[in-house]
Amino acid sequence: MMFRFVDLFCEDCSEQGQQQNNEGHGKTHRDAASVQATHPIPPSCGLYYFEVKIVSKGRDGYMGIGLSAQGVNMNRLPGWDKQSYGYHGDDGHSFCSSGTGQPYGPTFTTGDVIGCGVNLVDNTCFYTKNGHHLGTAFRDLPSNLYPTVGLQTPGEVVDANFGQEPFVFDIEDMMNELRTKTRTEIYNFPVPESQGEWQAILSKMVSTYLVHHGYCNTAEAFAQITETPFVEDINSIKNRQKILKLVLAGRMGEAIERTFRLYPGLLENNQNLLFMLKCRQFVEMVNGSDVELCPRKSCNLNQSPRPGSPVQTSVIQSTKNFSNKSKQGVEEMNQTNAAHKGSFGDNAVIAMADSDVEMDVTEEVQNGHGDCPRKANSNGNSTNGYQNGNSHNNDSQDDRNHTCDNVDDEDMDVDIPCNRKAGSKPAVERILEFGRELYSLSQRLTVDKISNDTNQKMLEDAFSLLAYSNPWASPVGWQLQPTERENICASLNSAILESNNKPRRPALEVAVAHAQELMRLMASNGLGSCAFASLVDITDQ
Repeated sequence: MMFRFVDLFCEDCSEQGQQQNNEGHGKTHRDAASVQATHPIPPSCGLYYFEVKIVSKGRDGYMGIGLSAQGVNMNRLPGWDKQSYGYHGDDGHSFCSSGTGQPYGPTFTTGDVIGCGVNLVDNTCFYTKNGHHLGTAFRDLPSNLYPTVGLQTPGEVVDANFGQEPFVFDIEDMMNELRTKTRTEIYNFPVPESQGEWQAILSKMVSTYLVHHGYCNTAEAFAQITETPFVEDINSIKNRQKILKLVLAGRMGEAIERTFRLYPGLLENNQNLLFMLKCRQFVEMVNGSDVELCPRKSCNLNQSPRPGSPVQTSVIQSTKNFSNKSKQGVEEMNQTNAAHKGSFGDNAVIAMADSDVEMDVTEEVQNGHGDCPRKANSNGNSTNGYQNGNSHNNDSQDDRNHTCDNVDDEDMDVDIPCNRKAGSKPAVERILEFGRELYSLSQRLTVDKISNDTNQKMLEDAFSLLAYSNPWASPVGWQLQPTERENICASLNSAILESNNKPRRPALEVAVAHAQELMRLMASNGLGSCAFASLVDITDQ
């Protein structure tokens, strides 16, 4: 017999029809022929469905629609051989790996639409006719079956629909039913009493998550609501929170200095972490977020220019200005740099929102005189911070004792740069000098066999910013995005917690990651219920 088939199943279902024609003689079952889809049914889809429209039943309508495994004889209608399953139109019987059929449903002919669905949750197969469910046809199906259509007599024409057109049967309703059933099974999963008090365990997981990320106020409130003991050191949490907020604000120099002061030995014993922080500091210097600070002047964080603003002075432009005006006095040079309003300008500050705790960042004054006020808070009040010409630091002793500064959950005061005096280094010179120090650190780590490919790539990317007149619009400008600070923040946070004998990851995050891995394993092992077990849907309830 002659058999013609045009791509019954393809991954791109945008084609308008997948049609199969039979032009053979069809006198005996030896004239039958079948064709498989090019891909097996994916086990992770949960519910698989396709429909076949009978364009013409031909002479006798000896047609079969079903499933078969790879390697099954294709010179037979589906269902007649081992690991082959079919529903035949001439008698309405179902054939399960046997030449003897069982009564199943009505016959089908020209104009009918027959659907075949595979429920991978319970490994069953069902059929539909013109949108009506005919019931379960086969059970205990093996995995990796292929959609299959077979024809036998002349003139038989069918058109397959794998989703490129709307189905006649409402498959979405069935999917929602399976999704609800799976979710109910999860909610009603029995927990033996020997596994402990689950509510107490969940409360502890939530509490440790809040503490891990520094949400101390929320953690305290949660402990009160759940009536669970809260024994964490609040001052330690808030000091860690201050460091992380400095990182998220791009003020890496201050974050590194405070980490050295509050957690001695942490960065000294973790050189790769220190190198990562230093590389980020270099990026923030290019971005204009990490600048030379006046130790006595501060402003509210809400007054912040955008780092990506076009008015910023690029690194290359600043370098040209520095080179062309090298003979000018320092005061004149500072005025020139200030006129550019660059990202390295004296008034560069960074805004930071969503503060769970207040940051009151102050620095020790190196000399006993100055012309900048010590503090400027959001309501305009200020204090000098000096007594009898000597510097006065209110928080250094508290920090050394690992305690917390004055905390206010509403506003946040940070230091801003003041006008540089004679002898201060221009921004570009400071960036280049810091770059040389960073390169020396990289060389030392290489010699000590501490450095790795990640460090080298990090350094190359950071230094590449200097090659562009507008680094924000360059191919490596992604480094200047504030979101790039988040991974640095997470790494530093985990290292600090680990130094205090606490886990690097909170138990709640570990549990979620464990559940995600279990779902991946379910999919790879052909457990179809994973398609209806969404972590997002469950946690949103």
